[in-house]
Amino acid sequence: MNSHLAAPASAAGAAPPLVRDAWPHAATVDAEIDCTLQYVADGPTDCLFQIHALQGMDQQVLTESLVVTPPLPLRVFADPTLSHRFTRLRVESGEFTLRYQATVRRTVEAFDPTARLVPIAELPDGLLHNLMPTRYCESDVMSRTAQKLFGGVAPGAPQVMAVVDWIHQNIDYQIGSTQSTSTAQDVYMQRAGVCRDFAHLAVTFCRALNIPARLVAGYAPFDEPPPDFHAVFEAYIGDRWVVFDPTRLAAPEHVVRIASGRDAKDVAFASLFGPARMLAMAPEIRVVGYRNV
Repeated sequence: MNSHLAAPASAAGAAPPLVRDAWPHAATVDAEIDCTLQYVADGPTDCLFQIHALQGMDQQVLTESLVVTPPLPLRVFADPTLSHRFTRLRVESGEFTLRYQATVRRTVEAFDPTARLVPIAELPDGLLHNLMPTRYCESDVMSRTAQKLFGGVAPGAPQVMAVVDWIHQNIDYQIGSTQSTSTAQDVYMQRAGVCRDFAHLAVTFCRALNIPARLVAGYAPFDEPPPDFHAVFEAYIGDRWVVFDPTRLAAPEHVVRIASGRDAKDVAFASLFGPARMLAMAPEIRVVGYRNV
């Protein structure tokens, strides 16, 4: 099986541009998505894609379409808990292309830099698993490190912002520096990674500080081509999920969610069960409207 969670291919070898972590006003953000994925299968392959924009939370999908060329039977279904949508199809052989287009509206709340740490006793039952160590986020192993680095910072939003600042300042954004099996501890030790590695390390530190956190895969506009899927993370502070991007490649309010999960294994945009490989990808997004509310 091949699983993919791509990292941005832009800005290789250069420091990512600074993008602020917080937005002071509630806002409505409209974005247009035009995502094309092209593959070739050398034999029968079952495919599972996560490329639909999430319908829910602070997102509303206004219009969307999915076209597969050549036409293939497909089924779209939603995760019963988080409402992520999956596209399932089977190809016998040959080239095939998926094109997903959508218009999405996000209504984001103003960021509160004083948002409190929600005590574990007050957390909703369904969020407790976002405190647990996972395959890529060894928060148990990294607990002592997290306490040394951030234990003296006020709990809640100040700690999360300190985590984001530390990762941005101490981890180099370097394409090819990690593998699909690299964990947060690996990234911390080698001080380099790509977007999913930055997000994994942030999730790990937050969980070690008793802050629920999860990885988010989505569409995000970048200053330089080529376009790519992007991984950020959410922390549960002030009784809600708040998006942060420790790479600072994208403004958090411009990120359109596809899926969120415990780590990258939950949010891969493509899982291929058979001899298929990618030929090209272009998950493009354009912000077409921004209004303070």
